[in-house]
Amino acid sequence: MKVWELDAADLRLKAPLLQAGDKVLLSGTVYTARDAAHKRMIAALDAGEPLPFPLFGASIYFAGPTPTPPGMVIGSCGPTTSSRMDVYSVRLLDLGLSCMIGKGGRSQAVCDAIVRNRAVYLCAIGGAGALAATCITACEVIAYEDLGCESVKRLQFSRFPLIVAIDCHGGNLFSHT
Repeated sequence: MKVWELDAADLRLKAPLLQAGDKVLLSGTVYTARDAAHKRMIAALDAGEPLPFPLFGASIYFAGPTPTPPGMVIGSCGPTTSSRMDVYSVRLLDLGLSCMIGKGGRSQAVCDAIVRNRAVYLCAIGGAGALAATCITACEVIAYEDLGCESVKRLQFSRFPLIVAIDCHGGNLFSHT
């Protein structure tokens, strides 16, 4: 197991070096998107419309931050269950998504797409949304504002602690085989 200090922009290049079980301190730009936002992004793709952010090389954090308290950049921002995004993730990975961040296991189809696209799935600590918020230095709603906490946001992370759960070599912390 290694500890990596990485910028989100480097994940496409660094993913082949990461192994399931490695720790990552992630900095840089990451986008939030949950179920409703994913559904809209897929509808946009189906309609030939642009997505709210460039997908190639991007990282998506499956989170819906709570309202921002006074004096804070963001409210609590813990991960949501990633498997709910499995129906959308394969297509996004095939279009260039580099990294997904959430909690819990993923379907075999998503695991296969991670390997095929040399991507990575990182897990955040469930129930530690307040800790995650301390690693976010900026937050901006960039799409689907009507979705409230499920709107797409551009976050700036600073040393957000994560674990490599599924690597691009097929390593999988959730595999029981």
